[in-house]
Amino acid sequence: MKNQAQIKTTQALDELIGIVSQLREPIGGCPWDQEQTHQSLIPYLLEEAHEVADAIRCEDNENLCEELGDLLLQVILHAQIASEEGRFTLEDIAKVISKKLIRRHPHVFDKPQKLSINQVQANWEKIKQSEQPLKESSYPLTDLLRKKIKSQTALAGAMSISKKVANVGFEWETMQDVWDKVNEELDELKEALLSKNKMHAQQELGDVLFTLVNIARWIQISPEESLAGTNKRFLARFSYIESALKGQFSGHSLHELEKLWKEAKKQLEKSSQAIE
Repeated sequence: MKNQAQIKTTQALDELIGIVSQLREPIGGCPWDQEQTHQSLIPYLLEEAHEVADAIRCEDNENLCEELGDLLLQVILHAQIASEEGRFTLEDIAKVISKKLIRRHPHVFDKPQKLSINQVQANWEKIKQSEQPLKESSYPLTDLLRKKIKSQTALAGAMSISKKVANVGFEWETMQDVWDKVNEELDELKEALLSKNKMHAQQELGDVLFTLVNIARWIQISPEESLAGTNKRFLARFSYIESALKGQFSGHSLHELEKLWKEAKKQLEKSSQAIE
């Protein structure tokens, strides 16, 4: 039997589903919502997912609630479009993921037992592979990775690839070996830049970034989170400079801008320490 909280949640979801359905109505609906397709909604889906991630990083609960709502709207919109075309419904989506969760958690739903996080992850991958067996291939791991990284950012994809190939023994022996590879790739990038071959330089820059992702893997940090943090810090410091100059950048030397940058860095570090 549902408790009061579950009933209220169901009612709220029913209301949202009804609103989306009305927005898609051919007569009386919203022109923008009416013309949307799975393909046209892809940029919005990705944007909302990134905004959810940003709200989590900022520990902004109020904004997180709103952004999760925006992401939920995307799911319901896609379900509504598919339902109108007779392909599947929101009910089908919920049933599929429920069955998957039960199937991939036998230690909870089938034969309850205590497992370590590593054991759970290993079982998950084993069950997942048994559900989606790869077609006969001379390179099954490569096929698996190609499929996996399709939906990931380039940084996340690089991390997925490096983790998987390391698991089968394609790995450096020491951290120094990884650093040596970074320096090797940096030298090759410098050579490519000197040759003024843009395509070659782009390839070598990619090699540098891929090797730096492996540094992150070795020290167990997320390159995605690292770069997101750098973006945030850069904008905070740059906003200090912009405010100090009242938005007027012309007429100021690079020396002046660098001086303000150092001031911004010190001020923001002090503010951060004060909050901590």
